Amino acid sequence: MERYPCINGGNRVQDLNKYIKLTGDRAKLDAKANGTYIVYKTSDGHMVKEYCNGVIERVEDSERNK
Repeated sequence: MERYPCINGGNRVQDLNKYIKLTGDRAKLDAKANGTYIVYKTSDGHMVKEYCNGVIERVEDSERNK
């Protein structure tokens, strides 16, 4: 018996990617419900805030060090 069985017999990496995406989707829903934003790092290495209305704002270094 596997210690960490995969969903539907799939690949563990695919399962992990699915959970990561679902976690991000859930964070967006929570931000919308609470009228706030989520913060994440883009593929090019920039930290951004994404508001529930779709506006994406880059977080500057001075703001990150608060």
